[in-house]
Amino acid sequence: MLFDFFYIVAELKKIQRKGWKEKIGITHPESVADHSFNVAIMAMIFSDLQKLDTQKMLKMALLHDLSESITGDFIPEEISKTNKKEMENQTMNEILSRLPSEISNEYANIWNEFQEGTSKESALMHEIDRLEMAIQALKYIAEGHPKEKLAQFFESARRDIKSKEVLEILDEISYK
Repeated sequence: MLFDFFYIVAELKKIQRKGWKEKIGITHPESVADHSFNVAIMAMIFSDLQKLDTQKMLKMALLHDLSESITGDFIPEEISKTNKKEMENQTMNEILSRLPSEISNEYANIWNEFQEGTSKESALMHEIDRLEMAIQALKYIAEGHPKEKLAQFFESARRDIKSKEVLEILDEISYK
């Protein structure tokens, strides 16, 4: 049972982030696992600074894209938000069913909280997810990819980030 779970999780290392490939033409973009690691580090720091539940934030960060180990990564233009959410929820239930119920239920609750955005932690996690994307866009610019094409990722992050602390960082990187 645990082996099946760990095997599925390991797939995230092979799933490339599709937006970079499809919209920018990056041939070897970061993986979902790469993204999730950065999100987890950022979640830990922001949570500690804001005195939130850091353990929950770390679990949420590690779970937030786990369904993509089965579904793959989607760009917004290829699936509606409603269909994506339904597919991700169904997939997460399938993935978490491979764990003992005492932790599976906890992870399902954290996943649902993230999906619904019902807490300070989940609201912040959504913003961190977007900020990490913007930081990656900046890294791709530094590697020589076209700034004009990557601007859409900064604009997308700016639409979704509302908190002062996260916006300050986005403003800092947007001007580089």
